[in-house]
Amino acid sequence: MLNSLDLKGRPQDTRVVVAMSGGVDSSVTAALLKSEGYDVVGITLQLYDHGAATHRKGACCAGQDIHDARNVAERIGIPHYVLDYENRFRESVIDNFADSYASGETPVPCIECNRSIKFRDLLSTARELGAAALATGHYVASRRLADGSRALVCAADADRDQSYFLFATTREQLDYLRFPLGDMTKPQTRELARRFGLNVADKHDSQDICFVPTGRYTDIIGRLRPNAIEPGDIVDLDGRVIGSHQGIVHFTVGQRRGLGIASTAPLYVVRLDAASRRVVVGPREALRMDRITLRDINWIGDGALDSAVGEGLEIFVRVRSTRAPQPAWLRAAGGGYEVELVAGEEGVSPGQACVFYDAPSGQARVLGGGFIQSAAAKSAVANGPARRPLVEAMRG
Repeated sequence: MLNSLDLKGRPQDTRVVVAMSGGVDSSVTAALLKSEGYDVVGITLQLYDHGAATHRKGACCAGQDIHDARNVAERIGIPHYVLDYENRFRESVIDNFADSYASGETPVPCIECNRSIKFRDLLSTARELGAAALATGHYVASRRLADGSRALVCAADADRDQSYFLFATTREQLDYLRFPLGDMTKPQTRELARRFGLNVADKHDSQDICFVPTGRYTDIIGRLRPNAIEPGDIVDLDGRVIGSHQGIVHFTVGQRRGLGIASTAPLYVVRLDAASRRVVVGPREALRMDRITLRDINWIGDGALDSAVGEGLEIFVRVRSTRAPQPAWLRAAGGGYEVELVAGEEGVSPGQACVFYDAPSGQARVLGGGFIQSAAAKSAVANGPARRPLVEAMRG
């Protein structure tokens, strides 16, 4: 007989480690499982030097958050531990974040944190503690499949869905992970927090990059990778210099504001060339891309990736966390994989994730995804006979 976590055994005989960030979501996850009788152990990760961020709103895992997690654990009566993961977080997340920006990409550090810190290192620690599962407060759900494995699906609350940030979760990890809030809405979570008497019931949600307490990520990148702050040229699609900049780190594909260029028509960042320190700008139509080349593919759909893709697999993809899934084809190409967007997308940026879904809305299944390496348009920007085809939006 299976318990509420789809595990064998009675709740009281089932140890569950809960990753507690100090926010309302992970706190409710711990309280909910404790109320159901599970043997709950709370773990909070100290990921960076949190002293400067103690009073910073919108930052998670800071000093105040550790304090809040400890208070919640005491309130619900579970053991709580704080683990120092600063070194591994710096190496796996912060250094990669800086390298990615220095190469002209726009990284998503939360994906790497989930992949390498929470679902690799913390998961290993949970196993060492004899836990049957690691539970988190992410708004995403998992479902048992007919063969006993688990599928990752979008959260019931579409506005809170975090599936984009979890696409790199492996099948083995999914078997061990549990997401108790996946079928709840945020208001329901806060109401549960009030019922459990948790003082974090009305705590604000984290929004900023957690290791950037000032909100100015360029400060960290400039300190770790000074070359990303070196000045360069702003050029048009034909390579003509039309301005200058103080570092490619200040720009991202699709950006319109803050270019520092006088123009009769709106200009957007089309691509970044880290090698030449050039920011390439153009009209809005130059942003539309149709083909995306991917790297570091993670496949959690049915069967093997090559078999599933075949001559082309119709899927839905999300190229940024704030955008809705769009219809696309996934194909093998050039020894790797590429996505062809049916209607195209604007501002496709290398370093971001391209996440695969089996449906455009609802609690769609996550099939996996990869990181965007480059993007290209099918046709030229129609702006005169001398206009060359829109080059690949490849950074670095």
